[in-house]
Amino acid sequence: MRVLIALLFMSVFSLGPAHAADPEFPTLSGRIVDAAGLLSAEQVRNLTIDLEALEEKSTDQLVVVTLPSLQGYEIEEFGYKLGRHWGIGQEGKDNGVLLIVAPQERKVRIEVGSGLEPILTDALTRLIIENGILPRFRNGDYRGGIRTGVRDIIAVLTGDAEELKVRARQSPNQTDDMISAIILIVWLIIFAIVVWSLVQSARQGNTRSAKGKSGKKKNAGGWTWGSRGSSGGGWSSGGGGFSGGGGGFSGGGSSGSW
Repeated sequence: MRVLIALLFMSVFSLGPAHAADPEFPTLSGRIVDAAGLLSAEQVRNLTIDLEALEEKSTDQLVVVTLPSLQGYEIEEFGYKLGRHWGIGQEGKDNGVLLIVAPQERKVRIEVGSGLEPILTDALTRLIIENGILPRFRNGDYRGGIRTGVRDIIAVLTGDAEELKVRARQSPNQTDDMISAIILIVWLIIFAIVVWSLVQSARQGNTRSAKGKSGKKKNAGGWTWGSRGSSGGGWSSGGGGFSGGGGGFSGGGSSGSW
């Protein structure tokens, strides 16, 4: 019995601290950290220009990072730990954002610093992921999905969130379209069955009226209907490297998978 208890304690302690230590983070080498090699050199340059312009205009800091692996972590946990480790955002403002792409696990996340959560809300980050990023990722267009995600995040941070919502209304989710089409078809079938039943009942009524009462009741088949339920410190550069002064991340943002 003592041996069994000892083995039990050993197994518990050996499994318990598996995620006690932080994962191995990539080096913060710039505003684009393409550790998974998804972007071209030209796109890295173009995106870097956009991110620099964002910080000059709003002081907000957005970093794009692609990862070869999440090392067994959930992307939500990896995201806020990475934001704290890098110190993204300005000191005292915590106005940093991470766009994280993990192609091996087919996961994407927008991690939002606590200072920007009232602006870049969970609802808006979910809208950006589902309508801008995931449709392109599902088609294998990682570059297009990242570019669209950056564009939409910048739009919200610079005060153009309404434009993003308008685009979302103009390009509704394909799943919603499919569900609406299925519902319409079901209602058309129900309507056709009801009409057919009424016509059959009328015909039988006319037949019974013509023959008179025979004393026998015929049931030509009845329909039973029921209801069906249905049941988101500024950058300091030196030799191309960056170090943030913020790092106030508490898990705000949204994730998606494809």
